[in-house]
Amino acid sequence: MSRIAYVNGSYVPHGEAAVHVEDRGYQFADGVYEVCEVRGGRLVDERRHMERLERSLKELRIAMPMTLKALGVVLRETVRRNRVRDGIVYLQITRGVAPRDHAFPTKPVVPSVVVTAKRLDFAAGEKSAATGIAVVTVAENRWPRVDIKSVALLPNVLAKQAAREQGAKEAWYVDASGHVTEGSSSNAWIVTKQNKVVTRSAESGILRGITRSVLLDVLKDQGLTLEERAFTVDEALDAREAFVTSASQLVMPVVAIDGRPVANGAPGLVAGALRRDFHTRAEIS
Repeated sequence: MSRIAYVNGSYVPHGEAAVHVEDRGYQFADGVYEVCEVRGGRLVDERRHMERLERSLKELRIAMPMTLKALGVVLRETVRRNRVRDGIVYLQITRGVAPRDHAFPTKPVVPSVVVTAKRLDFAAGEKSAATGIAVVTVAENRWPRVDIKSVALLPNVLAKQAAREQGAKEAWYVDASGHVTEGSSSNAWIVTKQNKVVTRSAESGILRGITRSVLLDVLKDQGLTLEERAFTVDEALDAREAFVTSASQLVMPVVAIDGRPVANGAPGLVAGALRRDFHTRAEIS
């Protein structure tokens, strides 16, 4: 079955989907996006994703292109037309089409909206979680407003490519003080030898991940102690466990950093339990 994309009011074959050459998302990365997990054909944590979307748009002064209710209809219809049971739905909104000029358009333009959906191999994800993944570290080189889920992802692309070239799955950014900020497409966590779960505060310097937010509730349910603070690479290597979180990976154990094993080099019990219980706290609609 051919994939279907939603582009500015129309559902079109994925291979024919296109935007205008002067769309500001293409010219300037002047736009934002969200990626929502699809589970059993239903959206996971739609409300949280839409709240973050509204915040990102507000920070860039881009108007909402339609009501949240209408946007929800588009997301679900795109999922339905692509027959996605388990996977992701991707939403991108840009400022729209205007003559190329760095400043905002002087005349109002209509924001551009693109939605796509695709299946993910659930079994493959479980297999990866059973063995764990490797990460490499790269210098933090992104603009300071990483709290905005912008489509300006070139540093993330380069970090992910660096990981791939070293046989790893993910890259962790490390700031000038030697502390891990987050992954190129995930939030970073460790479990200390005192069984405390540590992740950097989302007040600044990282994206407030939706999976991250849900996991905070799961931690409470399991009676685990959370510390929201920065941690170093050495601390991660000395930890009992490490893992990353994202909509596409959920909770994914990290078993090696820069070629060195974390603990015994195998997924830990805490990450496994958090992954197992994640959807008990997620909103599925």
